[in-house]
Amino acid sequence: MKPEEYELMYRVETTHWWYTGMEAITRQIFAQIGLSALTGVRILDAGCGTGGAISAYLSEYGIVTGCDLSALALGFCQKRNLANLAQASVTQLPFANEQFDLLTSFDVLYERGVADDQVAIAEFKRVLRPGGHLFLRLPAYDWLRGSHDLRIQTARRYTTGQLEKILKNAGFKVKCLSYANMFLFPLALIKRLADKWFQPNREKSDLETRAPLLDPIFASILSSEAPLITRYGLPFGLSVLALAQKSDDE
Repeated sequence: MKPEEYELMYRVETTHWWYTGMEAITRQIFAQIGLSALTGVRILDAGCGTGGAISAYLSEYGIVTGCDLSALALGFCQKRNLANLAQASVTQLPFANEQFDLLTSFDVLYERGVADDQVAIAEFKRVLRPGGHLFLRLPAYDWLRGSHDLRIQTARRYTTGQLEKILKNAGFKVKCLSYANMFLFPLALIKRLADKWFQPNREKSDLETRAPLLDPIFASILSSEAPLITRYGLPFGLSVLALAQKSDDE
């Protein structure tokens, strides 16, 4: 990811409608597995970026360790007064086997910096304790690439089928698999098509396009998908979410 994107993330990660809406969805999925605030679980946020998820809500659930390959990103984590940080690639985690109860990875495996997403998944499984959970969030549909993907250096986008196959091949049991950000999908599709037609080679972050007055409205719309995702799953959307579990006998 380009350095300027980290700075932008740091500024908006705790207030932007997309992050706050995804937080509501993530909390709902955590509740599905009986994870509640202050349960004291050991959590690894693999590819923690500027630490917004850790500071906003992950730390409520237990002791969180964050790791990221970017020293710049970890510097922003330190500005949030976060501890338990490590500089490392998700394909080579510097942790012993079976250290964590929950591993989260928010929009990381798609990046060009992750040469092999299946190697990363294998590493996630290695550091999870038996019965531990893995939660992934990734961008959906390769045909949805736009100027934002140039900015964040996207190597791959996913479908639910592709992600399910990767997880099952690694030996995980998939407990929840769904698209997210379905209700606002038409607006995003229009923007992506406009990018391709009128500015095909321009790099521009989606986080730069903001209407602060609309933030609470869009956040509410996105948050409203949470019960649908956990009960039924959504048939399409801008993101792919997966909750998987490592077998108890491994």
